[in-house]
Amino acid sequence: MTVDAQELDNIEVELFTQAMQRRHGYDFSQYAPASLKRRVLQLVEQLETRTISGLIERVMHEPQLLPRMLDGLTVPASDMFRDPSMFRGLREQVLPLLASYPQINIWQAGCAHGQEVYSLAILLEEAGLYERTQIFATDLSERALHQAQEGIYPAREAQQWSRNYQAAGGTHSLADYYSARYNLLKLDQRLRRNVTFAQHNLVSDGVFCEAHLVLCRNVMIYFSNPLQDHVLSLFRNSLVRGGFLCVGMRESLDYATTAATFTPFDERLRIYRLTHQPERQQA
Repeated sequence: MTVDAQELDNIEVELFTQAMQRRHGYDFSQYAPASLKRRVLQLVEQLETRTISGLIERVMHEPQLLPRMLDGLTVPASDMFRDPSMFRGLREQVLPLLASYPQINIWQAGCAHGQEVYSLAILLEEAGLYERTQIFATDLSERALHQAQEGIYPAREAQQWSRNYQAAGGTHSLADYYSARYNLLKLDQRLRRNVTFAQHNLVSDGVFCEAHLVLCRNVMIYFSNPLQDHVLSLFRNSLVRGGFLCVGMRESLDYATTAATFTPFDERLRIYRLTHQPERQQA
């Protein structure tokens, strides 16, 4: 039987996925196939292994490479106040409703390098809600979480982030929240005071906290439909009744089996509200 190069790559990607799960416990089998294949091939190039089979060998015998591989497979990336209209929607529509709670829990799932976590902290600070809010920021990648905790970013991002902040309804100057030195920005560590960073795997881990607001933006777009349903069920089980879910601007709940438990709060901004809370499952 003749196997062409594309089919050979598909077989190797499947074997790579099995190796990652059996050797390290990370299951990528439900990631969107085209996206996963593209990332695996990028890892082949970055790690100079020539073939995916060579990458599999390194998965099995070089565990010190795991953080680099997870970074390559999860592509942690974001910006401060990414999609400013969504953050303005949170500021003007969602936070005033959350203000009725004596304690507010927010879960930022797939927090990447932390830019959106600090954006949330700034929104809450300016709304006078941060002192009674706890933000749980989680990601699969330990390396991404480490950078998020440091809160240090290239200074070249400052102008775009400032524009995003103003478009999101910022009431000060974004420069009030960071110091600049040696072409780097360091965000004010006071913004971290109510943030807990933790590793969490959306594929295999359970409910993380009881949340009033869950943000998971531009993560599920890389998942297969069954995995999207699984993750949305996890968020549903995490939210209090009437809690809010924010997904990415290119993501939607339209075809999810869990969609019936959510009502669009602002469909344009991809903000939804939990209207039916099933019996809470144990993590």
